[in-house]
Amino acid sequence: MTVVCAENVQSAVQVAEFRPDYVAVEPPELIGGNVSVTTANPAIIEKTVEAVKKVNGSISVLCGAGVKTGEDVKAAIDLGTSGVLLASGVVKAKDPKAALLDLVKRL
Repeated sequence: MTVVCAENVQSAVQVAEFRPDYVAVEPPELIGGNVSVTTANPAIIEKTVEAVKKVNGSISVLCGAGVKTGEDVKAAIDLGTSGVLLASGVVKAKDPKAALLDLVKRL
């Protein structure tokens, strides 16, 4: 199984040509930050999903960068992704278990 991260729509389309299982859109300026891509730039998520699906409809699209809450996860799915890619939102949390539970509570 392969997951390839892309910083923008154009990069996502380029990596989709290699037919990975997942393409994750992650604007670098938002990685590890306090603002989720779902809030800062929801259009990049929608455009990436649309563009990747045009290349290959079997590729699942994820989003990452600043995703920390269940609201962020719900927004990502509402914008067309299959899920999220995350790390610092859980790893840096004071209570990682509570952070994980919050991430799934709106699904």
